[in-house]
Amino acid sequence: MAKAKMTGSAKAARRRERKRKSKIQERRKKEFTYRGYTLEQLQKMSMEQLLPLFPARVRRSIKRGFNEEEQAFLRKMEKSDGSKPVRTHRREMIILPSFVGKKIAIYNGKEFKEITVMPEMIGHYLGEFVLTRKPVKHSGPGVGATRSSKYMPLK
Repeated sequence: MAKAKMTGSAKAARRRERKRKSKIQERRKKEFTYRGYTLEQLQKMSMEQLLPLFPARVRRSIKRGFNEEEQAFLRKMEKSDGSKPVRTHRREMIILPSFVGKKIAIYNGKEFKEITVMPEMIGHYLGEFVLTRKPVKHSGPGVGATRSSKYMPLK
């Protein structure tokens, strides 16, 4: 009996072994794909090959062509190495696979907010990731409030 306590039972040994093995196994991160294509495949594609993969609104924007400012932004992004953010007001610019891993500072109407482009952002607009409005934070009742509205229930 004393020997069993020191080494533990066979059932406990099996449990410890399962626990040890489960710690060793890490969760493998799922590889990113966009409509069945990996990031490397997307980055090698030309604009004509990418176009059918995007949603309708994005396709239409690209078919109409990029304006002067958007073309200038694309040139800046090509030159960028990703360490220093590229500043822009172009909130309507579509995130392309070549932007992944780079930093962009997007203007929200007051200041430039910096984001790092992730693969999941492909096909979205830059403005979607930098909000222009702050969420409302209500405080207590203001000056001139009625007696009943000053009552604050305890939570």
